[in-house]
Amino acid sequence: MRLLNYLAVLLLAGTLTGQAQAAELELKFGHVGAPGSLFEASVDEFARRANEKLAGKAKVLTFGSSQLGKDKELLKKLKLGTVDFALPSSVMSSVADEFGLFDMPYLVKDRAHMALIEKEIVWPKLAAVAESKGYRILAIWENGFRHITNNKQPINVPADLQGIKLRTPSSVWRVKMFQAYGANPSPLSFSELFVALQTGTFDGQENPFAQIASAKLNEVQTYLSLTGHVYTPAYVLVSKQHWDDLPEDVRGTLEATAKETQAFVYETATKMEVDLLGQLEAGGMQVNQADKAAFVDASAAIYKEFGDSVSGGQDLVDHALKLSK
Repeated sequence: MRLLNYLAVLLLAGTLTGQAQAAELELKFGHVGAPGSLFEASVDEFARRANEKLAGKAKVLTFGSSQLGKDKELLKKLKLGTVDFALPSSVMSSVADEFGLFDMPYLVKDRAHMALIEKEIVWPKLAAVAESKGYRILAIWENGFRHITNNKQPINVPADLQGIKLRTPSSVWRVKMFQAYGANPSPLSFSELFVALQTGTFDGQENPFAQIASAKLNEVQTYLSLTGHVYTPAYVLVSKQHWDDLPEDVRGTLEATAKETQAFVYETATKMEVDLLGQLEAGGMQVNQADKAAFVDASAAIYKEFGDSVSGGQDLVDHALKLSK
């Protein structure tokens, strides 16, 4: 009887150990995207592909709508190891100034141009900067081309932004850019944006169509001005320390799948640009095509400040612009 009891204890201990090991390999992917957003589609597709390939070795669990925290909270939780993946975009400029490159207006012309920037700037330069801050970039996905919405008037030229209270993400360069255009910008978490627009705390905001539509901002905004002022990548981000603790084969599968998913992200984003613009217009938003040349002319000062104040900033800008030719 004692022997049987001993064997039962060993079996129970082994079962509990196995369950603990399995729990350790449940990998949480947190992001701020709402249902129907490009972020949600991207993360869910990555998880589907990764889990199929991992076949029980590990499992990616997805948490959207800021369930695990807002962007800056997710960056902290990566370091703590309580979140395994995040999908930051503009907020990366708060990690390192060099990522402010993607806050420069009209820098990225199209996705083909972005592919060259990724190859020649992101991986050789920015990825190393991220690692020096304790993060590792697994892949480059997309947030998209950003446009301005507001409740005051159509935005055709920068002067139309004069005095408009505009929500921005947590990016010092985005704030500086809209200050240069004459707006009154302030950062606010995306999860708080709908209510802030609804209550009049802000007059407007700027985001890609996918974020505008998925967050139902059309319900609290009248005008949609097609400025396309900034293209923002999204970064599949992990903590370097905690990433290195994962089994090598699991890491290999996850990184390869993250890069492979980029094609799906770009295809989905391209389709959304067409479908969602029609949806937003059909839903009652008043759409106008902004004078992009006027915005480009008004952007010289922000380029100069970035080049002067960020170490290597001018070289990054020059290299990126050269790749568009």
